[in-house]
Amino acid sequence: MILETERLILRKLEDMDAERMFLMDSDPEVMKYLGAPVKTVEESKEIIKMIQKQYEENGTGRWAVIEKESGLLIGWCGLKLLKEPINGYVETLDLGYRFIPEFWGKGYAWEAANATLKYGFNELNAETIYAFADAGNKGSHYILTKIGFENTGEFEDAGVKCCWYELKKDKYN
Repeated sequence: MILETERLILRKLEDMDAERMFLMDSDPEVMKYLGAPVKTVEESKEIIKMIQKQYEENGTGRWAVIEKESGLLIGWCGLKLLKEPINGYVETLDLGYRFIPEFWGKGYAWEAANATLKYGFNELNAETIYAFADAGNKGSHYILTKIGFENTGEFEDAGVKCCWYELKKDKYN
C-alpha cells in the first residue's frame, strides 16, 4: 500500500489488475476524452507493464485505486513524471486519474487526487504539480478546480484543445 484515505487504498498497479483495467479502459464513455478504448485484456496488461516501468525508472506513476468496502479496483490516480514535453513542460509531475463509470459522482476522484497531491508535495517535495484535460471534459475541470488547481491556459495536444492546470505547494490547503 502507498496511500490510504477514509474509503480508498492507493497502491502500485499489479498484473492481477488487468481485468479491472480492461473493464475501465474498454469503456467508450471513460475514453471519450482520452483516445481509443482498448480492445483486449492483453492491451491492459501492456499498459500495466508500462506503468510498472515508470515506477522503477521515475520513482512514481499512476496507482491502482481500491475501494475499501468492496476490495475492487475502481480506477487509477497518481503522479506521472512527464518525460516528453506537454504544453512545453517536461520533467514535471502530472496529476492524472481515471475511474470506472459506476464509481463516478461519489467523490472518489477528489479523494484519491487529494491524497496524491499531499504525497507529491510532502513526500516528493514538489513545488508545483500540473494537470491537463481535454477542454470539453467538464468533469475533470470541476475536480481539478475543486482541489485548488488554477487553469492557466489552453494548448493543443495531438490536435485536441486542452486546458492546462497548475497547483503550487504554497497554495495547496
